[in-house]
Amino acid sequence: MSEDDTVVRVWHGWTDPADADAYEAFLTDPDDGLLATMSGEGYLGYDLLRRDDGDEVEFVTQIRFADYDAVAAFAGENYESAHIPEPAQELLARWADEAKHYERRAIGRP
Repeated sequence: MSEDDTVVRVWHGWTDPADADAYEAFLTDPDDGLLATMSGEGYLGYDLLRRDDGDEVEFVTQIRFADYDAVAAFAGENYESAHIPEPAQELLARWADEAKHYERRAIGRP
């Protein structure tokens, strides 16, 4: 992988519309949000995507890591399995049981 390449962990979860704002805050609150407060060697940041999907709201998390060792430090040795803390399970209607990992091969800049 080149200097710009990273490993991106992609995962999908869905909430009822009434729980969507609370779930987003659970992830992004600057004081205690799961994603907003992540740190550690090899952690490079995240993107949170959200869209209304009929009777549900879909969330996609894209968490960037320097390498697969950093992914394993976050999610454990079996890092393909979804990592869903109990508070998140209470807000989610359903979720993907596995996360997918991609090597970012290029990034466009304006």
